Amino acid sequence: MDVSSSFKAKSPAPNGGQHEKSSWPEVVGMAATPAVTKIMQDRPDVAVEVLPPGTHLAPGANPKRVRVFIDARGAVAKTPRVG
Repeated sequence: MDVSSSFKAKSPAPNGGQHEKSSWPEVVGMAATPAVTKIMQDRPDVAVEVLPPGTHLAPGANPKRVRVFIDARGAVAKTPRVG
């Protein structure tokens, strides 16, 4: 059963791509939903994936993706980053 979620933004970054935020240390420990909301407010141009513990990932970076790793309680376990 795949319990991961993916959210895709609908509009480009408001600043035209200059000085875009690339990590969100402030959301560590937050519940997944408000963390995703914060990331999407800051970077509406990226897709956000919420990944539970034990999720197997294919290697490789993607400049249009942010992965949010959550713990067993549903809280953000480590700093989400673009890539």
